[in-house]
Amino acid sequence: MGLSKTEKFTAHQNELAIMSKALGHPARIAILEYLLKANSCICGDIVGELGLAQATVSQHLKELKNLGIIKGNIEGTSTCYCIDSEKWESISDAFSQFFAQRTVCAEDGCC
Repeated sequence: MGLSKTEKFTAHQNELAIMSKALGHPARIAILEYLLKANSCICGDIVGELGLAQATVSQHLKELKNLGIIKGNIEGTSTCYCIDSEKWESISDAFSQFFAQRTVCAEDGCC
């Protein structure tokens, strides 16, 4: 497998790619939607909500925590998760700026 050569790309391009990769699994999107819907910290309900194995959910939570989009607080023997609103806004802004760029095609079309 070849090297990704990320140093050839801008910091912004690398950041968008990292965010996209972390958000690029439907289970992670489902976790985020569940946390947004609950609008509070969730302890242990995520496994039941998704119907996935605990180990699988834990791995997805780890990826989201590594991105910083969720926070986890230990309460007793469980960890409670919630959306980090500051990081959520940062990611939202980054993608909004990216998608706000417009394509310009010649009158006869691009393709």
